[in-house]
Amino acid sequence: MKYWFISVCLGIGILTVQSAHAQKPSGKAMQVWQDSLLSIGNRVFQNPSEPERIDANFKLVKTLVSALKEKNSFDFGFDQLKMISVLNSPDNKFRIFSWNVPLNDGSYLYYGSIQLKTGNGELSLIPLLDKTFEIQQADQAIVSSANWYGAQYYEIIPNADHYLLLGWKGHNRLFTQKVIEVLSIKGKEASFGKKLFSDQPQISRKIFNYTRQASMLLRYDAAKKRIVFDHLVPADKSLEGKYQYYGPDLTYDAYEIVPAKLFFKSNIEFNNPVRGDEDQYLNPARKKIEKKSGFNAN
Repeated sequence: MKYWFISVCLGIGILTVQSAHAQKPSGKAMQVWQDSLLSIGNRVFQNPSEPERIDANFKLVKTLVSALKEKNSFDFGFDQLKMISVLNSPDNKFRIFSWNVPLNDGSYLYYGSIQLKTGNGELSLIPLLDKTFEIQQADQAIVSSANWYGAQYYEIIPNADHYLLLGWKGHNRLFTQKVIEVLSIKGKEASFGKKLFSDQPQISRKIFNYTRQASMLLRYDAAKKRIVFDHLVPADKSLEGKYQYYGPDLTYDAYEIVPAKLFFKSNIEFNNPVRGDEDQYLNPARKKIEKKSGFNAN
């Protein structure tokens, strides 16, 4: 299918572009690229035909790669490109592009890349190839960029020699996921997953499952250096394991962040459950709300 061809295009190799530190990208040229991406991106999420959405995404990938070949493209923010998540790491060493293509069966295809900024001004692009349904024991697997557990990220948190990523993952027509992912970058290679979780030492990433009709809070509390999240429970004990019936119970848990470890804390006090950037996108399943993009951050 064409979306596999898109993955091949993304995975051809690591794209390297030479650039000078002092020179900024051409604002006019990059704005033209952004306008093109915006036009194509709207077709990816708004076209009622699934084959045409996939075809538009193929064009989106090619156009994005061409845009990133521009000299010093790392310094251009793509601020108007709301259907694609573009996150810079706090240390400005890299940024992540991630987005999804909604399918008619309620599932999603995920696409992404990591653009590195090296000390000598060289820019490198590491493609992320979504292999969600090929990964066995997804919460335990440590995978390469070529076997990515695809998600659309909305926050990057540095920690020791790795980064924590908070992401949304529309999974299927019944339930949605959110993910605490662990990203490690060595040279021009990226890996995902690391055993950091004190309450579940066997897992390498934390995956939350809940009904598509609910909203889940998963956010970084910078003041207390912790990741706060809704405690999810089934509507009835007889429904355990049926994630389409899971939702928040109005209590909160957290992972306290220390170097090389995430310590689980249950039933914490949290008096500011105001949604942050993770809720800037709307749920496509809620028909009463205008759909902005395929990214459901709830």
